[in-house]
Amino acid sequence: MEYSCQVDGEKRIVYACSGCADVGEVADQVSRSLRRIGFATTKASCLIGIGAGLQQFIDAAKAAEEVITIDGCSIGCAKRTIENIGLIPKAIVLTEMGLVKGQTTCTQDMVEVLAQSISERL
Repeated sequence: MEYSCQVDGEKRIVYACSGCADVGEVADQVSRSLRRIGFATTKASCLIGIGAGLQQFIDAAKAAEEVITIDGCSIGCAKRTIENIGLIPKAIVLTEMGLVKGQTTCTQDMVEVLAQSISERL
C-alpha cells in the first residue's frame, strides 16, 4: 500500500498531538507553522499512522535526524506515541509555556509567537 505522507531521511520532523482540547488545536497549528517557516520538513508524517503501527510512518520517524513532539498538555500523547516506537523526542508541552487547557483560544498571533519561541529554543 502506498502512503502519500511518507517522509524519508528528513533532518527534523515535528509531530503534534492535535487533540480535541483547545491546546491540542494550538499544538497542531504550531507544528504547521514550524514547517512553513522551514524549521522542520515541509512534509508531514502522520502521528496517527505511527500509533496505528503502520510501518511506513514508523520508518519515516526513525529515519529523521531529530524528532520533536508538541503536546498541548502534560498527558503527552504525541511524546508517548513516539516513545512507543523506541525514539526519544525533544518534547514541548504548551501548558508548560503558559497556555491553560480549556481557556486558550487559538489565534494566528499566538501560533506565530509560539512557533518562533520553539524554533529559537531548539
